[in-house]
Amino acid sequence: MPGLLAIETALATLPQTPGVYRMLDAKGDALYVGKARSLRRRVAAYTQIGRLPERLRRMVHETRSMEVVTTASEAEALLLEANLIKRLRPRYNIVLRDDKSYPWLVLAEDHPYPQIAKHRGERRKGASYWGPFASAWAVNQTLTALQRVFLLRSCRDTVFDSRSRPCLLFQIKRCSAPCVGRISEADYAGLVKEAKEFLSGGTPSIQRRLAAEMEQAAERLEFERAAALRDRIRGLTHVQGRDRINMEGIGDADVVALHQMAGQSCVQVFFFRGGRNNGNRPYFLTHAKSDQTPEQVLGAFLGQLYDDLPPPPLVLVSHEPKDAPVLAEALTLKARRKVEIHRPQRGDKRAAVEHAATNARESIERRMAEGTAQSALLQGVARLFDLPDAPERIEVYDNSHIMGTNAYGVMVVAGQAGFLKQHYRKYAIREAKPGDDFAMMREVFERRFGRALKEDPERESGTWPDLVLIDGGAGQLSAAREILNEMGLHDIPLVAIAKGPDRDAGREWFHQTQKEPFQLAPRDAVLYYLQRLRDEAHRFAIASHRAGRSKAMTRSELDEIPGVGSALKRKLLNHFGSARGVRNAALEDLEKAPGVGPSVARKIYGHFHPAEG
Repeated sequence: MPGLLAIETALATLPQTPGVYRMLDAKGDALYVGKARSLRRRVAAYTQIGRLPERLRRMVHETRSMEVVTTASEAEALLLEANLIKRLRPRYNIVLRDDKSYPWLVLAEDHPYPQIAKHRGERRKGASYWGPFASAWAVNQTLTALQRVFLLRSCRDTVFDSRSRPCLLFQIKRCSAPCVGRISEADYAGLVKEAKEFLSGGTPSIQRRLAAEMEQAAERLEFERAAALRDRIRGLTHVQGRDRINMEGIGDADVVALHQMAGQSCVQVFFFRGGRNNGNRPYFLTHAKSDQTPEQVLGAFLGQLYDDLPPPPLVLVSHEPKDAPVLAEALTLKARRKVEIHRPQRGDKRAAVEHAATNARESIERRMAEGTAQSALLQGVARLFDLPDAPERIEVYDNSHIMGTNAYGVMVVAGQAGFLKQHYRKYAIREAKPGDDFAMMREVFERRFGRALKEDPERESGTWPDLVLIDGGAGQLSAAREILNEMGLHDIPLVAIAKGPDRDAGREWFHQTQKEPFQLAPRDAVLYYLQRLRDEAHRFAIASHRAGRSKAMTRSELDEIPGVGSALKRKLLNHFGSARGVRNAALEDLEKAPGVGPSVARKIYGHFHPAEG
């Protein structure tokens, strides 16, 4: 067996030290990533074919080479293993496919009146972060509570600097209007301090302090202030009573529960920070097989979950993960403080884990029910368009522009699991003349399928469409077919959806090559499904266009100057009043501007006056 020979060849040079090994196929793609306390001992187990389950025997059969990385400890090996699995997504590993980033709350403290806002992406200096939150809804709820209770501003600095009177948030008592001096810097700093205390779990002490201030205000007959304090207390009480799960003294912790059913594995995670429930999220694992125990599945999941998330001090689990002590050591190493993995047996913590397990079971049941309905619709699509099988990947294309500006073409993808938003793509039109729909479609198709032909000519990645839908009639269909034929893609099924008379939904015409156009009954379930696909592509196209237009509108001439970042740009705009003022400023005036030295001043001046440089 070539695979067995490749493993035995690698085994001859493997050390008895911790590390990570990768089994590679004939193309060099990772089949499996594993960690070991002793690389030689662990890899030697794969040579005993008779003791391996069928799944691993297939893996050994496909193996053609191995790569090994040694580490200082087994804990470091576990961290590296989780990172590689999440990045490479090997076929024989349990893989957490989570393409969504986590939202956080950020308090920008590099301003006299710090802004509270929702944040995704990389962290920056001069700001404090709280999270993660399970969803945008969860972080928006907390942000609203912070505005109601602590009256912190959420507007951007550019809006803040341009205000001459309070905005609507001040009128509805969700901001203290520092932009127009309705609160002093010292008093605002006090609100910021209270908000930090709240986010760190100090709600009871804040509530007692606000109650005492309200009573004092009432005694001094300051009824307006007392009413404002009362409203803040009500908001705080509302936040405390909103969570379905509450655990006294929990602090920062994650509740993680696994449920397996009908060959599917779902892990439900509840995020607690500062004693509050920051929401929950279900995770569906791929490549989890029936011969793998819940302990193995949960161990693999936790390593990948915390690959890009800071682990909390306490992780409550429904099953004791495989190699739990090593996993706890690895998370401790990553967090740079002690992390405990605990399976509670009684009390509030046990109830929280059971509640999470119930949510995991219900998530699988919903997914299975939706999958059955989705399968029926896809089978209907296959019958309607004479496809050999139910399509696993449908790509829908549309474009959007206004008067030929900020043109975008988009691709929306759907399949057995519904809309696959991680596969959506948008294409800023570069070469085609905006407004020329045929040229725009050609550019999008050439970029999308040209890259696919280059990266996956054998169509083995699962990212080739089984059906392509475009918005239009016979003309658009003919043009699209011609483009695909020129690229040698004669076998990709193509359908054009033309809007009915007066653009009425339900009266669409469907066009296919060498077939007469046809309509479906107005209440046909497959028609509704195809309308949803088309409408989702249209929505995504408009959203992409609006985002591009907003970005273009907010850019200024200063963005084009190398070395001028957002902080310096803000100082220049505040000093000169506008980008035009910076452009017309003399070199001496630029040198006197705050934060601008002689060399930067010459760079800015030279950008606007190249002939004098």
